Amino acid sequence: MAQAKTEAKPVVNRTQALVWLRQMMLIRRFEERAEMLYQKGNKIGGFFHQYSGQEPVAVGSIGVLREDDYIITAYRDHGHALARGMSARAGMSELLGKVTGCSRGKGGSMHFFDVEKGFLGGHAIVGSHVPLATGVAFALKYRGEDRVCVCYFGEGAINQGSVHEALNMAALWKLPVIYIVENNQYAMGTSLERSTAVLDLRLRGATAYGIPGITINGNDIELMAKTTREAANRARGGEGPTFIEAKTYRYKGHSISDPGKYRLREELDSAMKNDPIMVYQNVLKQRGWIDEETADKMRDEIKTEVEEAIAFAEHSEPPSLDQLYEDITVAPFIPQE
Repeated sequence: MAQAKTEAKPVVNRTQALVWLRQMMLIRRFEERAEMLYQKGNKIGGFFHQYSGQEPVAVGSIGVLREDDYIITAYRDHGHALARGMSARAGMSELLGKVTGCSRGKGGSMHFFDVEKGFLGGHAIVGSHVPLATGVAFALKYRGEDRVCVCYFGEGAINQGSVHEALNMAALWKLPVIYIVENNQYAMGTSLERSTAVLDLRLRGATAYGIPGITINGNDIELMAKTTREAANRARGGEGPTFIEAKTYRYKGHSISDPGKYRLREELDSAMKNDPIMVYQNVLKQRGWIDEETADKMRDEIKTEVEEAIAFAEHSEPPSLDQLYEDITVAPFIPQE
């Protein structure tokens, strides 16, 4: 992937830019340390999908939303949750299946959730959450609210029928929803070229339904922010949905158990040489907004934060057997004897 080119005129001020840089660093460190715990075999159960390499998509887009907006995503959800303000403690505790986790230790890696932050979770079935996001947007319009719902999904989900039903409804009713396709080049282990007949995803997901569509370099965090802000303004103004294809790249396999042998090593090396975190750090250096000493201090603080989160999670209790019957239905669930 080509090196991200940030516009000469910043779309954010120094304070916001440094927050975004720190959030990307936090996500990367969180994912790296969580992967180490997963590989021990007895710390994290279930599946684990790394977000490393895609950080600018979540941080840049979420960074321009209001606190009362909604976010919903697929199972590669740790980065979005942290970008929305979830603590590393709550995230790490969820991975370790502890009651102090964001989903009380019962959701695991693929089901982070925080209703107070408008984070409506990660969802494991490919494309299943896209109709849910459309339903959220319908509710917002029905209530006359000027909030928006942002829906993230991978390019592999574009081939699901329910996704197209949802897009059609959103366009028909001009719903306040932003669809962000995180095109990380590989749907599970299959490249886009081998799975999709029409490679311009705007034609698949936007043009056919009259939804404004745009393809951008998702690894350019400020371009990601600018594009999302414009889409949010459209939605709040009653103009309906926007479809954003954010081209990015994941450094790991589909899940941690996936060795990723379906791609060339040279391709991965090329992407990592243009790591979006380092690219943005260098952009901020050129603006005089950060120096190496400040960046090193930021990284050290994040390392401490993540290690403290791991210690907190390891010393937390798992949910009790009684709690297994909670959070299932709206009304309390009473098991039959």
